[in-house]
Amino acid sequence: MTETLDPPTVDIEALRASIRAEYAAVATEPDRGFHFHTGYRLAAILGYPQDWIEALPRGAVMSMAGTGNPFGLGEIRFGERVLDCGSGAGTDALIAARLVGPTGQVIGVDMTPEMLVTARANAVDAGLMNVEFRDGLLEALPVSTGWADVVISNGVLNLVPDKVAALAEMYRVLRPGGRLLAADIVLERPVSSNSKQDVSLWTGCIAGGLLAEELLALIADAGFVDGVVVRGDDVFAGAPQQSSAADFGTRGAGITARR
Repeated sequence: MTETLDPPTVDIEALRASIRAEYAAVATEPDRGFHFHTGYRLAAILGYPQDWIEALPRGAVMSMAGTGNPFGLGEIRFGERVLDCGSGAGTDALIAARLVGPTGQVIGVDMTPEMLVTARANAVDAGLMNVEFRDGLLEALPVSTGWADVVISNGVLNLVPDKVAALAEMYRVLRPGGRLLAADIVLERPVSSNSKQDVSLWTGCIAGGLLAEELLALIADAGFVDGVVVRGDDVFAGAPQQSSAADFGTRGAGITARR
């Protein structure tokens, strides 16, 4: 494992508080405008099928945030169990709940109270009984070992300070042969040690990012096999607020692997 993958020296509690505040605003003030795209505009950029988006409650789309489309990385099958790590407003979890059908089950995990409230309300509005949302951290997932057939995530791993622990947890909750389908970011240029201590660069989806080769090494170290990182779209250009993402070559990426 390389030195760049060690947990950063940033104040972790301050970081989590800033991330919660940022995504609480996405949940409660989705029209505010952020350094990343959100809502219907984001769904279009990321290529979500229009009929999927139109079938969702408006609140699930307006507070949608992410860096890619996990469903474009692999199939979600009828009857499967899906865990959404960092489920936010519930957009991807609700889509997954429809894909797995009534015999399947979906759990979303998020650490932001306002997002959990929003996601639970959206599930009720959607009339879906096979999805639930739990309060928790990716570094300590509140899910039984081997429960999931598929783990999905969308733009969240870069926000996690201890990625070693988070990926170990994703590996733990998957059954043997289970799949990881994650959208996140990759960097074209490494972030300096000083920048990794800047909380604003973390909430800006920069300081917590990794080079593709670093991310692949981390995935392999967690025990996954067949890890692949696929270059995705620039999800920051043209956002309502200015972003420093371009300075680091930050782009969306698709991540697939198998337990």
